[in-house]
Amino acid sequence: MCATRLIHDTSHITYESLLDGNRQFVADALSEDPQYFDKLANGQTPPVLWIGCSDSRVPANQITNTNPGEIFVHRNIANMVIHTDMSMLSVLDYAVNVLKVKHVIVTGHYGCGGVLASMSNKQFGLIDNWLRHIKDVYRVHARELDAIADEAKRGDRLVELNVVENVSNLCKTSIVQNAWQKGQELNVHGWVYSLATGVITDMKVSTDNNSKMDEVFRFEKK
Repeated sequence: MCATRLIHDTSHITYESLLDGNRQFVADALSEDPQYFDKLANGQTPPVLWIGCSDSRVPANQITNTNPGEIFVHRNIANMVIHTDMSMLSVLDYAVNVLKVKHVIVTGHYGCGGVLASMSNKQFGLIDNWLRHIKDVYRVHARELDAIADEAKRGDRLVELNVVENVSNLCKTSIVQNAWQKGQELNVHGWVYSLATGVITDMKVSTDNNSKMDEVFRFEKK
């Protein structure tokens, strides 16, 4: 019942209710473990970096049944890995080189508003500059996508291809390649989450090295 209300009726969410919710969260956590916040305050050693969409319906911890401290998270519109995005790169650098995460997962979701917007010819404002990167993904795979008559299915496929392309972008970063060169355990993955079923699909593009990368993108060993 609570989940249904949360998805379909947000009228009960107010500024005050958020603070009330925090107090309830603290009380519930301490009732289960009086040392809960002491343990969290001691530091974090998450094994996973999650690069996901900002969509409010795709919370990393909840859909993977994990707890605070177990997943380091970066979110943006349509889970993009863009080589000039200093926010994403800073998170990636900290996760890989300081936290020493063992897995980085690019997670998209079907019905992504950013991906669907990129398929149109409309202007939306400032975000058009961001969506252009997804349009580039469409351009690369235009033959396959244009052959899909059903618009919803075409959108779903672009969501998948966008995840695959951004996993590739992630592997091309100097941060990831340098970690591999140093022999650091680091696995990169691509997932797509279904809002309709709650199920995550593994796109089967996992890798722990740059051997399948186009030669021009590989950095020489230092």
